[in-house]
Amino acid sequence: MAADRDAVSDSEREAALAAVRAAGALCARAQGRLAAGETLTKGDDSPVTVADFAAQAVVVAELVARLGPIELVGEEDAADLARDDQATLRDGVVGLVAAQLGRAVEAGQVLDWIAAGGADGTSDRYWTLDPIDGTKGFLRGDQYAVALALIERGRVVLGVLGCPNLPNPDGSRGAVLVTGVDGTAASAGDGPLVPVHVARPRSLAAARFCESVESGHSNHDDSAEIARRLGIRTEPYRIDSQCKYAAVARGDASIYLRLPTRPDYREKIWDHAAGMLLVERAGGTVTDVDGHALDFTHGRRLECNRGIVATDGRFHDEVLGAVQSVLG
Repeated sequence: MAADRDAVSDSEREAALAAVRAAGALCARAQGRLAAGETLTKGDDSPVTVADFAAQAVVVAELVARLGPIELVGEEDAADLARDDQATLRDGVVGLVAAQLGRAVEAGQVLDWIAAGGADGTSDRYWTLDPIDGTKGFLRGDQYAVALALIERGRVVLGVLGCPNLPNPDGSRGAVLVTGVDGTAASAGDGPLVPVHVARPRSLAAARFCESVESGHSNHDDSAEIARRLGIRTEPYRIDSQCKYAAVARGDASIYLRLPTRPDYREKIWDHAAGMLLVERAGGTVTDVDGHALDFTHGRRLECNRGIVATDGRFHDEVLGAVQSVLG
């Protein structure tokens, strides 16, 4: 862990935590109040809301204010928002950003912050961000996450996962998980950092699956067959977004599978970087379905990996074997 302590400063961790908290607060205010004209649809039919763009702008603004210029691989593209036919959406984004920052901002400045996410992920050190992971869950008023990670020479060295709707043990909502420079994972919430640990079920049959709500993100039929082969009868914990990683990291579930839905699909780095590191630092294990470590050295996608298997670590080999048997 010494390399990680040298690679990440306290100021970077504090800036990342502040940025994710600010974006989470913005999203919490916006959720459920989206009006017509505040959502557009990307080429792959996935929705992008006024809050997706605004959250990316706020994260960049917070990081730059605290750390100076940064390099970021972000999900959202400022060009989509700059189009002439997106004036209503653009005005909504500027208004959300101004409200969160507590000052007036120009549309050009907001577009510049969003555009800062256009890096290609090939440099030695950069941030990666999913401003709202689980936009469909966000639109339903359900679970979503703000996911921010720092990658150095292909290794994820810092991760912050904000889950504004995820319950905390004290009954409050708004869990924030962060990796520390001491090599641990912790839950921040609104109070002090509290270490989190993966579950330790006494048997594989007692483990609980965690999988996507959206069947398009993972093959639920294959997941059910894998559970059957492992002797797991508990109903899966279905939840949107990288909150699944949070659930494994803090012991709400033991196994998260994101099984390939088509042979050519490759996961995007911002969908997994922060969550992967949090599970590993909490004592778990994350690989692809072939048992390979996730490889963040190929730009914006995990080009050399397929699917995801995240577990509490104790039964990872058994889970991996069942996955490979079912997938053939």
